[in-house]
Amino acid sequence: MDRDGVERLLDEAGVDGRRLRHALTLLCDGQWWTLADLVRETATSRRTIEALLREVSPERSGDRFRVPLAHTPDFQDLLAMAPPPEDPVAHLLPHYAPVLERLRRLIDEAPRARHALDHVAATPETVLRRALLLGARFWLRGAKLLCVGDHDLTSLAVKLVHPETDVTVVDVDERILAYLDAQDLGVQTRWADLRLSLPPSARGHDLAITDPPYTPEGIGLFVARAVEGLKDDGRVLLAYGASERTPMLALKVQDSLSALNLAYEAIYPDFNRYFGAEAIGSAADLYILRPTTKTRPAVTARLDRLTTAIYTQGPQSIESTGSPAAAGGPGEADLLVGDWPKELPQPRVKLSTWLAKPYAAAVERVAIALPAGLEAALPRVLLATRAARVRVLLSAPSSLPDALRPVYELTSDGSVLDAVRLPQPIGDEATVLRRILDNGHGKLANTWREGLIAVARSQGTTLTKNDARSLIRQAAPWAEGVTPLETPLHRLADLPTTVSATVTALSKAT
Repeated sequence: MDRDGVERLLDEAGVDGRRLRHALTLLCDGQWWTLADLVRETATSRRTIEALLREVSPERSGDRFRVPLAHTPDFQDLLAMAPPPEDPVAHLLPHYAPVLERLRRLIDEAPRARHALDHVAATPETVLRRALLLGARFWLRGAKLLCVGDHDLTSLAVKLVHPETDVTVVDVDERILAYLDAQDLGVQTRWADLRLSLPPSARGHDLAITDPPYTPEGIGLFVARAVEGLKDDGRVLLAYGASERTPMLALKVQDSLSALNLAYEAIYPDFNRYFGAEAIGSAADLYILRPTTKTRPAVTARLDRLTTAIYTQGPQSIESTGSPAAAGGPGEADLLVGDWPKELPQPRVKLSTWLAKPYAAAVERVAIALPAGLEAALPRVLLATRAARVRVLLSAPSSLPDALRPVYELTSDGSVLDAVRLPQPIGDEATVLRRILDNGHGKLANTWREGLIAVARSQGTTLTKNDARSLIRQAAPWAEGVTPLETPLHRLADLPTTVSATVTALSKAT
C-alpha cells in the first residue's frame, strides 16, 4: 500500500478527483470488485482505475479486487462519501422491475456486437432509463420516435414502457432488424446505411434517439440523419462519452454538433453505462438537442460533404486509408455507379443518388463500385435498377442474397458479381412478386395492390383498391409506407409466402 501515491493521484486529479475518491470508496467498502465493474460504476477510464489500483496494492480473488480490510482505515479521510450526481429517473426504476428483467433477457439473447460497426452494448438499466426519461420529459402518447441505429434495443424498452408510442428503427445491421421484428412489439424496422441515405418513410418524427460511433464524423452524420427524420419542432437525444483524459476529443465532437446549429437543452452526465468501452469509463453523457431555424441548412451542407469513414475500427474507420472496390473494369457498361477512375467515358452517378431515386434514363448495362464497409448495400444497389445486366465490384467476395433470386441470375467470380435480369415469370403469384421487386423505389404496398388488381382483371373479376389493401394488410401489416429498398432482408425473403397468401385469398374471394 502506498498512501503517498494515492494522495499524489488525487492531487493531480484536482477538482476531478471525486471520480477517483468514489472508486477508492468502493474498494474500501469490503466488497470484491472486478476492474470492469469499477470502471462502469464510477464512469472512470480504465487507465485511471488501473493507476489507482497500482497505488493501493489491493488484495485479489481471481479477477476481483478490494483494499485489505485491515488497511481501509488508512484511507478514510480520502474517501468521497457523497453519492454521484442524482439520476433524474432513478426513483422510477423500482416500479419497472418486470420490464427490467425482460430487457435483461432480450439483451442477453440479442445478436452479438459487430466491432466494425462500433457496437458496444448498453446495460439493461440504461436502456430502461432512456425510456423512462423520454416519458418523464416528453408526452409520448401518439408521439413518433425514430431510433437512428438500435443495437442497444432502446426501441423495445420504449414499447414496453410506452406502448402507445409509434417507434421506428433504421439500422444497417439486418440481424438487429430481424430480432426486433421477432419480438412482435410493434416496432417498425427500416434498413438504411446512413452514409448513403435516410429511408423516405423515416421522416416526420417528433423525437429521435441515437448512440452512434464515437467519432466526430460518426456523431455528425448520425445526428444529421436524426434531424433529417424530425419535424421542425423535434428533439434529438444523443449518447456520447469521452474519457476524462481526452477533453480535446470531446471538443471535436461538440464542434461537429455546433456546426449543425443545434441548441443544447440538457446534458445528463454519465447517464449511459455499457458492457465494455472501458477507455471512456464504460459511460456516456446523454444530450438533448433542439434544432434551430439554421439547423436544416447546416444538415444539408453536412450531408453534401458525406464521408463513409465514420468508425473507430474496421475498413471504414477514420484512420483507414479507405479500401476501394475490387480491382477491375466496368466491362461494357452504359452507366457507372459509385467511384470510378475519372478517365472512363461513361456517365456516372453517386451511390447515394442511385439509392435515393430511379435513374432517369433507361440503361441496359450498369457497373457499380461498392467499397469495403458498404457490403450490406449490395441487395439494394441491385434492386435500384431495371437494367438487364448489372456488374458489382466488391472489395471481397460477398454472399448472394436469396431474396433477389426471383429477379436475377447471379454469378460470382471472386469479388466480381454479375447479375443478369431474368425474363418476366409466368403465373399470378410470381408475376405479382416480380412486379414488387422490379419497383425498388416504389411504395411496396402500392405496387402489390396494383399487381393484385391486375391478377383479378386477368381472371375476369374486379378488385377494388380498398379490398386489395385489406388483403395485403392481413398478410403483411408491415408493408404499408415502405419501399423494397428500405425493407429488411428477412421481410423480402418472406415476400413469396405472403404474396402467395394474398393471391390465394383473391382466388377464393372470386
